Formats: sequence, structure tokens, C-alpha cells
Amino acid sequence: MIRRLIPAAAVVALLAGCSDSTDPARPVGDAAPGTLRVLAGSELADLQPILDEAAKATGISVRFSFTGTIEGAEKVASGAAEQGFDAVWFSSNRYLELVPEAQKRLGTPAKVMSSPVVLGLPAAKVRELGWDTERVGWTEIAEAAGAQKFTYGMTDPSVSNSGFSALVGVAAALSGSGSALDAARIDAVAPQLKQFFSAQKLSAGSSGWLSEAYQRRAQDPGAQVDGLINYESVLLSMPQPLTLVYPSDGVVTADYPLTLLTSASSEAREAHQKLSDHLRGADVQRKIMETTHRRPAVPQVRLDGKFATKDLVELPFPGSQSAVDGLITTYFDRLRRPSRTLYVLDTSGSMQGDRIDGLRQALTGLTGADESLAGRFSRFHGREQVTLLPFSSSARPPLKYEVPQDDPRPVLDQIRTTATSLDASGGTAIYSSLRGGYDVLRRQIDADPDRFTSIVLMTDGENTGSEGITDFQLFHQSLSPDLKGIPIFPVLFGESATTEMEQVAKMSGGKVFDARSRSLSAAFKEIRGYQ
Repeated sequence: MIRRLIPAAAVVALLAGCSDSTDPARPVGDAAPGTLRVLAGSELADLQPILDEAAKATGISVRFSFTGTIEGAEKVASGAAEQGFDAVWFSSNRYLELVPEAQKRLGTPAKVMSSPVVLGLPAAKVRELGWDTERVGWTEIAEAAGAQKFTYGMTDPSVSNSGFSALVGVAAALSGSGSALDAARIDAVAPQLKQFFSAQKLSAGSSGWLSEAYQRRAQDPGAQVDGLINYESVLLSMPQPLTLVYPSDGVVTADYPLTLLTSASSEAREAHQKLSDHLRGADVQRKIMETTHRRPAVPQVRLDGKFATKDLVELPFPGSQSAVDGLITTYFDRLRRPSRTLYVLDTSGSMQGDRIDGLRQALTGLTGADESLAGRFSRFHGREQVTLLPFSSSARPPLKYEVPQDDPRPVLDQIRTTATSLDASGGTAIYSSLRGGYDVLRRQIDADPDRFTSIVLMTDGENTGSEGITDFQLFHQSLSPDLKGIPIFPVLFGESATTEMEQVAKMSGGKVFDARSRSLSAAFKEIRGYQ
């Protein structure tokens, strides 16, 4: 049993806040003496107190801009990162090192800490599975998951490294191929992988929000989830004690290398060296271990007793970008439970002009028009059900699509044609339209219940319909558990009623996304990590 540690609420809130408020495309300022501009993974937000102390001790301040691993790799590979950053700091450089144009731009790394990605379950569930007396491998874990003996939540592997590491780890372990993992070997173990992912009942775009959503599930709507696949550090910081399961055949570990870019100035190089030396000092390493629950990077610092398994087997990482990209694509199109998404879209008169154009672009981007690597992973996936419900003074007829697994392009083209034909006129009947969306979902769930189901609500103004937020709250309270547990992801845009949208997200276990200072395309793409 893992002992109860510091509450994670503050850390989770910080993680969520940093993920939303920082546009990764936005520079963090010009180069300045004593400042290191860093493109980083959002989970590093909990290191800020350590970095504040480091600034006092060294005179070096860190300015973060957060992004996902794959999007970050694209920025490094294209040279865009060089325009506004001195260094990158992701949970791992493994993916970047597989991309030739990114790899050649990576300079000196300094590993600061580490955290394996493992499975966390309540102690009672571990005893029920018989895993309290012996260590088990990924094969046994996959078999138990396929038999629905436990359920879990995991982040989207295309945007979050904890989900990415879990996907790579289980595929490498089950195939036994290590760095030779390729499409043929993935196909060979696809049945076992599909078994494993059938037990995934919760998805998220960040490790912090995943743990927060897991904690809320005890009281909030939605199916209960037994455990989480996440960083050891995140699992140790949760207020509910979890028993951590370390697969005997290995894990994938985040080693957090603070990596200088080759384009960095001499001043930035000196700042990087000074900061790295400070962070790798024994006293700071112990403080990192105590406050963030990550393992020290230097061997002379003794591991705390909270790390139940000291010596970990590290699984080999695939040796090519094509293998990793193919694995992620296969995960979405074939392995995981398919998604069902209802888009409730404001097409009122206030959306005329640039706003309706932005909505059209956001939707067409999800049909494959966004040809970036991150864009390809965020498109509508094989087997996914997509329903568009435009509304103005009232809801229009729902437009329903199901993307085929093997030949998605014709249906994606249909969605694109529909998106480009959206027009704007009339009022803004938000809540009656949202209520009508549940009628659509009720029929779809009755016919096919085993899907990740979510609602995206996009509106650029305040409600002008006869039904208000109070009416919707009463309606939502009356829903059956399977409908009440559907998360709603409101998108703030234009003059959206922020407080009401936050209420809608909270009552449904969803999350608000802000598109008032960035494009709708960026917001819609980010939401994909939660679907």
C-alpha cells in the first residue's frame, strides 16, 4: 500500500491552468541575460517552486511555454522552436531523436529526474487480482483488462507522454520485439493490445487532468474507473492511496532531459550549464524527490522509501519514427474503444464573417486537412461516430457520420463538405439545442453503448433562447447515469458566457477550452485529447 502523501489538488490545478493559459505557438519573449526560454511538457509546471529557488541561487530564470511531445517535435524539426526558445524540456527526447530534422537541432541534455509510467490500482483491487503476492507482466495485465477485471484511465498518446509511454511499453513487451517493433509485429499482437485497451474507460489530454478526473469520478457523473496508467510521480501524489503495479517485464521511464538547442546563444549555453548543475546538486535532487515524487537523476542520492520498486527493467524503445507513428495510428483506428462525439455548434447571426470561417476551418482540420503530424493524429479516427448539430434560434437536424476503419476518406470528405457549407443567421438557443443533443445520443448509446462519448459545445455569445442554464441544470439532473456521465467540453469564443460554460463543464465532468485568444482550430484539436 502506498502511504498517503501531500494532496495533489494544487498541483493538478496548476497543471491544468498552465496547459490552457499558455499558447505553445506564442513566444515567451526575446532572449535576455539570466533567462532560459524553454519549450516544455505541461507536467513540469509542478517544478516551478524548485525553479523559483534556483533563480535566487543562480540568477537564472526559466520561462516556460507548454506543448505536447509530438507537436513539440514538429516545432523543433521545422526550426520554429529556434525562433523563440533556447532549450526544450520534455519528459523524454526519445521521439525527438527519431525525427532526423529534430535530432540534429538537439544540443546538450542534462537529465534532471525520472519517473516510470506504471499502473495504479486500489489495494483491494490488487488483492482481488492476486497481484499483491507476486509481480505480473504486461501479458497478465492485458488478459485481466480484456476480461474486464479492472478498468483504467490513460492519456491520449498523441499529445501526452504518459499515454505515449504506456502504449509503447505494452506493445514492446507483448511483441517481444523492442527496438525492432514494426507494423508486422504490431499486427501480430493487435488482439492482445485490443484486449488491454478495452478496459480503458477514461481519456485525457494531460496527466494532471486525468488524475483530477479520476478523483472526481467518486462523486461526479460517469462510470467508475478502478485505476490509472500514469507517471509514478502523479500516482504517488494523489490523495487516495493507490498500490502501484510495476510490470515485471519492464516499463518506459521519463527521464526529463533539459536539452539545449544547437541554435542557443553563448549566454543561453552558460545559463543552461549553471541551472543544470544546480538542479543536479544532491540537496536539490532530494528536494525534487520529496516535493514532486520523481526519482533523482544522480546515483549518490538515495531513493526514498515511497518508491516500492527500486530496480526497474527499462523496455527498449522502437527504433524508427514510422514504427511509433504507425503504432499511434493503429491505437486510434483499431485498438482502443472507438469514440462518439456530438458537436453542438453555434451558427447564429453573430457568427457571420471571420467567426463562421474559423468554425469551418476547425472542423475541416479534423477531417485531415491539417497535414501536420499532430494534425494527422487529431483527425476523426476509424470507427468514430461524429454528429454535427448546428443551432441558431433552434437546433437544426443532426448530421450523423461514422468513419470506416479501412477507407475513411469518403466519409471524411462528407464531413468536410458539410463543414464548409455552414452558414450563420438567427438567434442563440444554447440550452434547448444542447438538450436536443441528448435525444440523439440516447438513441446512439442504446444501439452501441461501448464507446467514449463526449459533447463539444461551441458558442460565441450569451443564450437568447427560452431555456436558460437553470432549466438545463434541472434537465441534466434528471438524466439516466449513462447520459449524465457524458462530459461536455464548452469552447469559449467571442462573447461566450464564461460562468455558465464553466457550470456546464463542471456538472458533466467536462472541461472548458478557451478560443478567445487563439484559433478555434487549436481549441478543437486540443479537445481531441479528451475524446
